Amino acid sequence: MARLNEFGQPIGDSVPNWSPRPYPPAAPMQGRLGRLEPLSAAQHAASLYEAFSLAPDGRLWTYVPDEPPQSLQDMMAHIAAKAARADLVMNAILDPEDRALGYSAFMRIDPQIGSIEVGHVVFSPALQRSPLATEAMYLMMRQAFDELGYRRYEWKCDSLNAPSRRAAGRLGFKYEGIFRNATVLKGRNRDTAWFSIIASEWPLVKAALEAWLDPANFDAKGRQVRCLEEIRTAVGHL
Repeated sequence: MARLNEFGQPIGDSVPNWSPRPYPPAAPMQGRLGRLEPLSAAQHAASLYEAFSLAPDGRLWTYVPDEPPQSLQDMMAHIAAKAARADLVMNAILDPEDRALGYSAFMRIDPQIGSIEVGHVVFSPALQRSPLATEAMYLMMRQAFDELGYRRYEWKCDSLNAPSRRAAGRLGFKYEGIFRNATVLKGRNRDTAWFSIIASEWPLVKAALEAWLDPANFDAKGRQVRCLEEIRTAVGHL
């Protein structure tokens, strides 16, 4: 039942003791399968260029504003430009051998209202569809909700980017709708699909991610025993 103010109008739930949230630090996040650390051209450009060079074509870059770097020098300039942006907290995603296999960022950070977005996500073929990729997204969510106390965690993508939309749903984001004619990207119209996780949903999303990432959920060949969606449904019924 909706709350009413003194005029009989429905109003939102109270948010007691709210205060602006801290800005995300540029600091490492350690996982079991790898870690995230602040993106650096000097430290990560070479391994990222090698990892991205394994892609057979340029489809990794279709839905992002950047063009694929054509040389190590291009990659260094590309990474340096991203790392220098004050509106992004860029993370390199490293495997246990300290090879950077992709990157992601906190962006559209609004500490006043507790909203933050994950974006600038580009995964090399070595990282795509891997447990480390899931763990990297989990580590960022955990920092946003558990360590920094944000209320809303967003995922946005080109509405035509089917893999990104599937990834959002798999990770536990809820679809919110399409912003039509949201921007122009590479000379093309982009309608943007919006997804989010809010603080009240995070405990279920967290529990499912942790259960999926548990070593017991993988067989001797590293294959998952239960998919993330199945685990989340089971956890939600507990």
